[in-house]
Amino acid sequence: MKNSLIKGLMVFLTVLCTSLTYAQEVSGTVSDANGPLPGASILVKGTTNGAQTDIDGKYTITNVGANAVLVFSYIGLKSQEITVAGKKSISVVLKEDSAELKEVVVIGYGSVRKKDATGAVDQLGSKKFDNIAAINPAEILRGKVAGVQITSSSGEPGASNSIRIRGNGSLRGGNGPLIVVDGVPLGGGDVSSGGADFNLGSSSAKDPLSFINQNDIESMTILKDASSTAIYGARGANGVIIITTKKGKSQQPELTYATSITTSSYASKFRVLSADEFIAATPGQNANHFGGSFDWEKEILRTATSTNHDLSYSSGTDKSNTRISLGMSNTEGIVRNTGLDKYTATLYNSNDFFDNKLKLETRISYTNIKDQRGLITNNAGYIGNLLAASLYWNPTRSVYDATTPSGYTRVSGDYINPVHLNNSFSNNGDLAKFLGSLSATVKLTNNLKYNFLIGFETSTSTVKQQAGPDLDIQDFARATNPANLTEYRGQAAISLDQRVNKTIEHNLTYTKDLTKDISLNAVAGYSFYSYNANGNFTSAKGFAATQTNLLDNMEGGIPTETRTGSYRSLVELQSVFARASFAFYDKLNLDLTVRRDGSSKTAPGNKYGNFPSVGLAYKVFADKEGLVNDLKIRTNYGKTGNTEFPRNSAVGIIEYNGPDQFNIVNNANSQLKWETSTSYGIGADFTLLNNKLTGSVDYFNKNTTDLIVGIPSASGQPSAQGIKYVNLPANLINKGFEFSLNYNVLENDDWKWDVSGNMAFLKNTINNLGSANVYNVGAINGQGLTDSYVQRIQDGYPIYTYFLPEFTGYDANGISQYANGGAPKLLNKQPLPKTTVGFNTSVSYKEFDLSTSMYGNFGHYLFNNTNVALFYQNQLGGKNVTPEVANSVQSRSDANTPSTKYLEKGDFLRLGNLTFGYTVKRDFLERFKLSTARFYVSGSNLFVLTKYSGFDPEVDTNKTLNGIPSAGIDYLSYPRARTATLGLNVTF
Repeated sequence: MKNSLIKGLMVFLTVLCTSLTYAQEVSGTVSDANGPLPGASILVKGTTNGAQTDIDGKYTITNVGANAVLVFSYIGLKSQEITVAGKKSISVVLKEDSAELKEVVVIGYGSVRKKDATGAVDQLGSKKFDNIAAINPAEILRGKVAGVQITSSSGEPGASNSIRIRGNGSLRGGNGPLIVVDGVPLGGGDVSSGGADFNLGSSSAKDPLSFINQNDIESMTILKDASSTAIYGARGANGVIIITTKKGKSQQPELTYATSITTSSYASKFRVLSADEFIAATPGQNANHFGGSFDWEKEILRTATSTNHDLSYSSGTDKSNTRISLGMSNTEGIVRNTGLDKYTATLYNSNDFFDNKLKLETRISYTNIKDQRGLITNNAGYIGNLLAASLYWNPTRSVYDATTPSGYTRVSGDYINPVHLNNSFSNNGDLAKFLGSLSATVKLTNNLKYNFLIGFETSTSTVKQQAGPDLDIQDFARATNPANLTEYRGQAAISLDQRVNKTIEHNLTYTKDLTKDISLNAVAGYSFYSYNANGNFTSAKGFAATQTNLLDNMEGGIPTETRTGSYRSLVELQSVFARASFAFYDKLNLDLTVRRDGSSKTAPGNKYGNFPSVGLAYKVFADKEGLVNDLKIRTNYGKTGNTEFPRNSAVGIIEYNGPDQFNIVNNANSQLKWETSTSYGIGADFTLLNNKLTGSVDYFNKNTTDLIVGIPSASGQPSAQGIKYVNLPANLINKGFEFSLNYNVLENDDWKWDVSGNMAFLKNTINNLGSANVYNVGAINGQGLTDSYVQRIQDGYPIYTYFLPEFTGYDANGISQYANGGAPKLLNKQPLPKTTVGFNTSVSYKEFDLSTSMYGNFGHYLFNNTNVALFYQNQLGGKNVTPEVANSVQSRSDANTPSTKYLEKGDFLRLGNLTFGYTVKRDFLERFKLSTARFYVSGSNLFVLTKYSGFDPEVDTNKTLNGIPSAGIDYLSYPRARTATLGLNVTF
């Protein structure tokens, strides 16, 4: 009996212990290199038993067997498997997944694993550009993606950027890519007024992408070839950039705050003579020595301070997700009285209904940008703008004179006091931008879903300019009152530009495994876009000397000098599209795409066009161990279009200039059609060395036909001749190679080191243009340079090829000598870079991290319009010059003729960004109820290696001529700043 009781007790204890063994509880923390991870998944391998981490990265999972295996995972990080082995506490640090081919990338109307993509697609996640202070999101792409070139028009805060993906594919039409933000294609073009021209040149509009706060961006995807861009049809010829904004990441409430302070300073080595150097360089010119000391850098430039604050809140449940963000940045420009303030607010909300069969998503973004521009213009004449007046001002002459009513030194109407000009001229812009969308996704069956999206993009831009009556400048802001024949000065203008763009899209997505080895993902849809613009301006001239606030009392000007104007435009585009993506045996991927677009811009009979593409990819190796882990070969062929040409280009437009007066702006062309690009390419994506080295290589060839240009076309009375837009019988060929590599040098518990680089080689040629079609482009400005140009588009040459006399040196008398009697000739020199490179590396040790990026352009030339306009021996004495001119053998009687003397190599290599950061340890943060905290210091434009003599080699002043943009011309561009930033990011 006793033995039986003992045996029964032993059995009970055994069962109990076994039960406890297989039902234990495990807890711990899941983190990454930056700290705890909210929303990470923990799963008992082989079961459905799992849990998620809370906002502090903590988890608890029950019913775990003693020998069970836990799988820890998080999107974008490597999963880890850990055997429990009886442990009750397990904490892990997940590492980034360096296997690029395993990423999921966003494409048009969907997403795809990069390993299955048939096109050339690159994606940058937010971690690639965190802690880089950028007013414009385009700036963070510099040097990051092969074949993508970003060039700022100047260093001014908010200055426009030219974005080129695989080169320039058009002459007159826009060369920039289509920008899609959360599924809404932006209208494109400038969304801010450039302001009025006060006869001292006009300024460029601000960049249309400045409205996006970079801290709201989750990823940026770049679509380069026809296989990836044909789904956007007539707007995909120049590539596509898809911007995806952030959503909430966790079911736990999360509050994030980021702040930084930045100082900016003049970075260029360019300089003009100091007062002492000027006196030494002008012996015997006592009449030009005034005893003062003017330093343009001290009087016009400054060390600027900028601040940035971003606050975001996110939370969610199984059925909903919300994120709200607020941003504020105040950026001072290094030129006094310039700067940009930006205020942003965004809302994301999603809700699931009816057992996840209906999902509604709302996105709202509002931005207000206020900027000060100053009188820094693209096409000032010989009188010059603010920078010109600063550079040529005699350094021995003071800018202040207490004996004058204004307190400033006055010289003459064509010799402007730069400080007086800067303080008496204002140019302020105010842009309000709204972007919102509502989308509904309906799950019709397990394989079929329907998506509807409606989007609105609106902007209201106001530019207010004022030149005070105390400014006495030749041919500028002055008028005679017919009532008393007295001359008055001063001018004010208000320009308004409004845009209302609408997007409506419907699409169906079908996904099914046709067999166990063949799968299909198909999408078909309809799109309608409406782009409406209108605007007006008012200007007044001739004010009393005592009036200072002209903008709020414009009726104070001479009544007969008041001017008004207005405009309105409407463009509509409708499309149907379809794509079928097949996967065969997990080896072969085939994408078939077609889009049919119709545009109101083109002529009747040519309003619709078809844009097909085919992409093919074959996985030679996939997920192998050893030397070669993945190797995918892909090729593509397709057609895309370009609709970035003026509205109503095919029809006649009459502009009335009074009740009985009108001009024909452009003449009708009943045959006009849009530009078409036919492209093909072949590439390879690979992973090597046990997933440590990833990369890609591509060859591409793009042929653009039906190029659109505007030409003068005689028209009848009573109008002067207008412009007629025509399609040229020419081929613009862009072809080249691209290379990208990323190497995971080191990775262990304490250390991590990644190195990446990219390089692109590009060749550009225009063929079949015909000898009769020659276009002079690249306007330049300055004294004696009226109607001058330095570039030409001609058959058989790269576009914008330089057309100049060849400078051979000075003769014994210091007179410039030129080959062939000074006749200009087409040179084997172009402004478009032949080679672009980028290099990035990041290294971390425990809580410390260091990252840097470099980029450069090579094989191109810049024309220094500033030098030919301002700096030559005949100027020295009355005006200032550079040390090079002062020490040259040039004669004072030598003319400033545009020639190869002013053509310089534009090669440069720039240290774009250097960042050092420290992530605060977890145990310290718990005392302050913080989830994560990171301090960092960052510097940008720390140095640039170049032989270019101007402010900066990365410049692209807008010097449009005959309706054709220029490239590579530098004229009084706003200097680029060197910046240092101190920042803090915290999460509660």
